[in-house]
Amino acid sequence: MLSCAVLVSATACGDSTSNSVATSASSAATPTASAQKQKLAKTRFVANAGLAAGAAYQWIVKPYRAGTFKKGTDGRTFALVKAGLAGGFAYNRLKAAANNAKGDPMLSKAVAPLTAGIESLKELGTKLRKGEAGAGDVGAFESVINGIKDAGKSAGAEVRDKVPSTGQLGGG
Repeated sequence: MLSCAVLVSATACGDSTSNSVATSASSAATPTASAQKQKLAKTRFVANAGLAAGAAYQWIVKPYRAGTFKKGTDGRTFALVKAGLAGGFAYNRLKAAANNAKGDPMLSKAVAPLTAGIESLKELGTKLRKGEAGAGDVGAFESVINGIKDAGKSAGAEVRDKVPSTGQLGGG
């Protein structure tokens, strides 16, 4: 009986200590300085824009240029499904990158003119998946991606293509 009481009180003490440690650790990880928040905004912008660029190039632009989306081509259906997923993924990451840019004044000014272009890509994933996307649609994706890359570079946040895994495309 006594050993159970000691065990319960030790466990209770252990819990309160771990909670206070976790609380102080999480508050220490929160950026407090404006400069640190801006740095995190740029870092997140670069990561999201890089994933969008990588997905668009790998599964939309490259297969389109190779003629994989043309009727009668071997693997067309699979390529279109992947392109549709990549289109939705890239749109989502571009929206996140534009949101991240708001945390840095210079980056925000550079990205602001591109928000309409990003929004115009909203339905492109569906068009790709159905095989209804053409050269203009693929060109629109390239244009927006290049605009985001240029905006990032001008604000000191250079974006490099980072190809996401197929699991990331499907949300997994």
